[in-house]
Amino acid sequence: MHKLRLKVPDTSPRRCVGILAGSGPLPAQVAAAAQARGHDVFVVAFRDFAELPLLAPYPHEVFRLAAAGEILSALKRRGCRELVLIGPVRRPAWRDLRPDGEGARILARLGRAIFLGDDGLLGAVVRVLGEEGFVVRGAHEFLQNATGHSGALGRVAPDMQARADIARGVSVLRTMAQLDIGQGCVVQNGLVLAVEALEGTDAMLGRCGSLMQAGSGGVLVKMPKQGQDLRADMPTIGPETLENAARNGLRGVAFQPGVTLLTDPVRCIAQADRYGLFLYGLTTDDLKE
Repeated sequence: MHKLRLKVPDTSPRRCVGILAGSGPLPAQVAAAAQARGHDVFVVAFRDFAELPLLAPYPHEVFRLAAAGEILSALKRRGCRELVLIGPVRRPAWRDLRPDGEGARILARLGRAIFLGDDGLLGAVVRVLGEEGFVVRGAHEFLQNATGHSGALGRVAPDMQARADIARGVSVLRTMAQLDIGQGCVVQNGLVLAVEALEGTDAMLGRCGSLMQAGSGGVLVKMPKQGQDLRADMPTIGPETLENAARNGLRGVAFQPGVTLLTDPVRCIAQADRYGLFLYGLTTDDLKE
């Protein structure tokens, strides 16, 4: 005789992921990926930065960057215990911050990190959020299919000169990492045309058009700094990166797979093929010291 088994309903609370959203398409992509996994999401959209039309399908509220008290209250009210920091936010001038009471307290806790480079500041922000009871996750934990793979992603592969320029770029970025400067550089025939600083990749590429030398075009290399906390800041490449590379005379883009986000992998590859550029994931040989 078979015993009747009653199905007990699952009463455990759904996991809510809070997304602190800067600019660009990635915050919405993280929200979609988290929902696809069955999680609730709540988006903190930073005013003047977040792309509100892209965030419209997801529960969200708009906040000033320094309204920390309101932000923390909203996250806790929604039951968010895990956070993702995603999308660039331009570091504001002090006179524009106008922090609320909680924001002023957090700024005091950040201390000297406020005056450091991005790594130091973002690392301190992650630490403070942890002290507030949150677990900070990396966007790549939700967007695993958007971090590329080793080798050529499109129809074009780098030739010997391009491979030599890529090796030079990797060496330059490793040196820059010690100074917390940036995640990208452009190399042409062994000559470093530009390094990425506060202006970002697109502005750096814009400077390269007038600097390009005769001969084969330059190579953009993107990779995280050694020891960088990927939960706070990951190198990012989008279709516009490939457009800007082509517009400014580059011949390809190389990146470190697994730790670089492609905002739209299919379009990135299509743009590379359209412009005859290579989109190349660095291999273990490329990354050897």
